[in-house]
Amino acid sequence: MTDFRDDGPVPVRDGDTQRRVRRSPLLHTAPIVLLAVLTAVLGWEIVRANMSAAARTQWPWRLQLLDMEPLGSLLAVAAGAVLARAQYARTVRPSLGWRADWTTGQLHGGAPEWRVGLLNGGSHTAVIEDYACRVVLRGGPPGAGGAWTDVQGAAAALTAAGLTAGEDFQLVQMGNFPLVPAGGGYDTATVGAFSRRFVDEVEALYLRVRVTDAVGDSHERIMDALKGARSAAYRRPAT
Repeated sequence: MTDFRDDGPVPVRDGDTQRRVRRSPLLHTAPIVLLAVLTAVLGWEIVRANMSAAARTQWPWRLQLLDMEPLGSLLAVAAGAVLARAQYARTVRPSLGWRADWTTGQLHGGAPEWRVGLLNGGSHTAVIEDYACRVVLRGGPPGAGGAWTDVQGAAAALTAAGLTAGEDFQLVQMGNFPLVPAGGGYDTATVGAFSRRFVDEVEALYLRVRVTDAVGDSHERIMDALKGARSAAYRRPAT
């Protein structure tokens, strides 16, 4: 099975893994740039200090950017800021996961449904930045799949395929709301519920979740909402 991203096909085993897609320019790039500039200034001052007194009277060696003592202090502060930011980013990094099970309650008629929920296993809250879906119908040509779209677009594609909202599927609209830490439990935010007919007629329903953490970094995970629904190791309900 293949997960089709915007930049081409990617194996699902690589897609169902959280990855960092963007770092905060202000809180990540700026300290590193400052550290690089101060390191370059330090190199200049070291070379200049090893020149003869006569050479230091000539241009460009006569140019003194900073005294060594304040330069060393600034360099230590910048290096500490970069290391502290990296450590804090690891601490607040979200851990996106999902949980699914056959249950009832979301679809009309009380029929068995494959309910999928999203959770944040990290220690800090993350805010949903982007949420997209991609529908792959069963029986299509190899490598065929719809484009990434929002929940309304996915629902329209499923309806056009003959499936009925409320009876065969329920998709939850995801806005820019916070995913609070699960706190060691399994509480999830429901993203959808799918009937047995849906599981039989839809090859895959990919969900792309992108969140922003406390330091402004963006993390993304692409999940197949139907993964496990047809597993031989999991007994599907008979009715």
